[in-house]
Amino acid sequence: MKNIFKTSIIILLLLNSYLSIAQMNDRNEKIHLLDSVYQALYASGSFNGNVLIAEKGKVVFKKSYGFADAVTQEKLNLQTVFELASVSKQFTAMGIVLLKKRGQLNYDDPISKYLPELNFYDGVTIRNLLNHTSGVPDYIYVDVFREKWDKTKIATNVEVITEFAKYKPPLEFQPGEKSQYSNTGYALLASIIERVSKQTYERFLKENIFRPLHMKHTFIYQCVYAPEKIKNYAQAYGTDSLLNYISAYHSIENKLTTYNYLDGVVGARTVHSNLEDLLKWDRALYMDKLINPEDKKEIFGSLKTRNGKENSYGFGWVLSQNEKYGKIVNHSGSWAGYITYIERHTDSDKTIILLQNVNTPNSKIALGDIRKIMYGIKLPINKKIFPNQEDLDKYEGIYSGSDYPKKIVVFKKGNRLAAHYAGSPVSAFSMDAYPNHTFKCEPWDVEMVFNPDDNSLLVMEDEKQNTLKKQK
Repeated sequence: MKNIFKTSIIILLLLNSYLSIAQMNDRNEKIHLLDSVYQALYASGSFNGNVLIAEKGKVVFKKSYGFADAVTQEKLNLQTVFELASVSKQFTAMGIVLLKKRGQLNYDDPISKYLPELNFYDGVTIRNLLNHTSGVPDYIYVDVFREKWDKTKIATNVEVITEFAKYKPPLEFQPGEKSQYSNTGYALLASIIERVSKQTYERFLKENIFRPLHMKHTFIYQCVYAPEKIKNYAQAYGTDSLLNYISAYHSIENKLTTYNYLDGVVGARTVHSNLEDLLKWDRALYMDKLINPEDKKEIFGSLKTRNGKENSYGFGWVLSQNEKYGKIVNHSGSWAGYITYIERHTDSDKTIILLQNVNTPNSKIALGDIRKIMYGIKLPINKKIFPNQEDLDKYEGIYSGSDYPKKIVVFKKGNRLAAHYAGSPVSAFSMDAYPNHTFKCEPWDVEMVFNPDDNSLLVMEDEKQNTLKKQK
């Protein structure tokens, strides 16, 4: 009996050891693939920013790619602060939720109760502003600011309210009739926060969200309206017609751009943060420190509009249900040179945070690939990647496969791998790297999978395998 017990303990220890090794290998494979995807995007000029991927609150992958300042060539680091653009909306929404919890307002209050200047928007409620069902036109695109505003001046929330009150742009549809994204709604919510709390929007968020969650690198900042020297700050860039990097706030013919003359408006944007703080924010939304389960039902809940369609927007979050990944809540942001994104898979507790400070026609975030990697789904072969030097070192060696009459030598050639038949180094060809240890050698017209653990080789397709055999 004693021996059986000892044997059981040994088996359990071995099993746990095996599972730990398997989990470690899976984690390392994810890190390798994630880095490869963003190395490829960075090398092609499609990504300049910071990435963080977490599972159940534990960081699986985080890395910086590129520069924070194109002029000084200061590089990004994991603590660099970015403008969050429309990702800011979830913080504005949380401010409203906290005021409701204190009994200082209700979601179904008409906005005219707090903004009497806009009493001509009959029937529009705070809830309508939160979930984009108000019909109030977007201040960024409406003629009030595009055509009638003096663009040498910088508008603030006060001007949004006074100009709307002056020109009375009509609702684009009746409140609750349908859903249509409007930045004005969140600018007005920020003003409601100020009027109800008797504090500035900045101070209210700092005292009630950022400070309680120890988000030490998160704050409100308007770089044109109230410029300051911010340490470790990602400057915003676009490109000119020759694809040279230029400041996204670049002045054209001495006229202020949209990014300049609307920089004073808060609520729809202007929250700044970094990877570390946004992960703290993500974790807080699973706990009850700020809100309870009933609050979460409101924040992450959808409703049907009067046109019969499901509204896919909660309180500052886009909502969706995916067959593979379960419930997803996310939000993207785009302003000046910033492209931002946060995604939370609430059924499996996975988190994606992407912050970019260069916005060009080629900019990408590779969301589809990231989701697949996180769930162990094989990436398609046509996704070329750029392994780092350590990965290249790992693949060097001599490989053989059961279907091959000759061995293949793999070696580094600059920033790529190359291969030749053993004994025939003159006929060496460079290879392109793809996910899942796959390499493509165009002159040989084959796709090969190398396993550096046992130096085995597998050809992906029979037709291409025959091509290789004929050229031996």
